[in-house]
Amino acid sequence: MTLARRMQDISPFQVMELMGRAKALEQQGRDIVHMEVGEPDFPTSPPVIAAAQDFLATGKVFYTSALGMPELREAISDFYRQRYRSHVPAERIVITTGASAALLMALSVLVDRDEEWLLPDPGYPCNANFVRLLEGKVRRIATRAEHGYQPTAAQVGEAWGARTKGLLVASPANPTGTLIGAAHLAELHAAVKEKGGTLLVDEIYHGLTYGVDAASATMLGDDIFVINSFSKYFGMTGWRLGWLVVPPRYLREVEKLAQNLYISPPTLAQHAALASFTPQNITILEERRREFSRRRDLLLAGLDEIGFRITAPPKGAFYVYAEIGSLAEDSYALAQALLEEAGVACTPGLDFGQQDAHRYMRFAYTTEMARLQEGLRRMQSFFSRQRL
Repeated sequence: MTLARRMQDISPFQVMELMGRAKALEQQGRDIVHMEVGEPDFPTSPPVIAAAQDFLATGKVFYTSALGMPELREAISDFYRQRYRSHVPAERIVITTGASAALLMALSVLVDRDEEWLLPDPGYPCNANFVRLLEGKVRRIATRAEHGYQPTAAQVGEAWGARTKGLLVASPANPTGTLIGAAHLAELHAAVKEKGGTLLVDEIYHGLTYGVDAASATMLGDDIFVINSFSKYFGMTGWRLGWLVVPPRYLREVEKLAQNLYISPPTLAQHAALASFTPQNITILEERRREFSRRRDLLLAGLDEIGFRITAPPKGAFYVYAEIGSLAEDSYALAQALLEEAGVACTPGLDFGQQDAHRYMRFAYTTEMARLQEGLRRMQSFFSRQRL
C-alpha cells in the first residue's frame, strides 16, 4: 500500500489536535476553559429548530438539486439585497455542504497543477492545504498589523508571478478578526483583474462585526467567487451548510462538481436554514452579536493587562490574535503549558502561517463571560508564577 505524495504536504490543523487533548483532560476530571474553538457556543436558535422539526415530521427527506433548494437560494438573494443592497441573482448562489465545500469547489474549478495562488499570512490554514490538494502552489503574502493583517494591492502586484492565477482573502479574517474595507476591497479586485486573475473572498464571518459593517465583495461585480456559511453568524455549525456565489461562466462547472462530490446539500439543514432570515430569528442573532461584542471587549482588556500585545484589534469574527511579547519565547510551547498547567485551551500561531507564527496566539471568545473571566484569571495566575 502506498500513500499519495501530496499527503506529505498536508499539514494537520493544530487546533483540532489541541481540542482533542483538552477533551482528554476533561475526561480525566480537569476543568478546561475553551478559548481555542472557532464555534459559537449558542444553541441553534428556536425558529430554526422549529422549521427543522416541522419538515422532519413530513418524512420527505429526499435529495434536492445539487445546487440547493430554489427557495433557499432565493432567500439568500433577498438577504444580499436587504443587507448589502447588492443584486445577486439566485441562479448564481450554490448551496454547499458547509463553507469548506464551497472553498474546495471554487478552487477545484480554478486551480491547475503547479499554478500559484496568493494567500495572506496569517490566514486560515485549510486554504493552503486545499490548493496543495489540487496540485497547485501557494505564495504567502506577509501582511502587517498597520494594514489589519490584510494584503494590500501593492503587495499583490509585487507578489504576482508568471504562474499566479488568483488571490484568496477573508473579511472578517481568521485568525485576526480584521476586515477589508470597501475601498481596500475594490483596490484588491482591481489589482487582480489587471493581472487577469481571479479573486476569491471568504465572508463566512459576515454579520459578526462590531461597530462597523463589513463590505461584501458581491457589490464589486459578478466576476468574484464569494464564500459564506450558516455556521458563524447564523450559529448552525453542525448542520453543515454554506453557500458559494459563482461567476456566471463557472456555474455549470460548479454544478458538475456538486453532483459528483455530494449529490446534494443536506435536505434537513436546508429546510431549517429557511428560517434563518425571518425577522424573529434575526432579532435573536443580533442579540447574540451584541453578546460577542461584550466578550470581545472583556478579552481585549484582560489580555492586555496580562501582557499580551494586540497590534490590530479585531472588528469582526470572534477571535483575538495576540502577540505573546515578553511572556514567552514560543507560542506552541506556551499553548501546551497553558493547557496542561492552567487548564486554558488556546491556539498557537503556527496553525495560521509562517510569519512570526511562534510569536502569536489566537484566543476565541466563543464561551460565556464568566468562563472568559475564569480563563483570564487562570492565565494571570500562571504568568505570576512564572515571574517568581
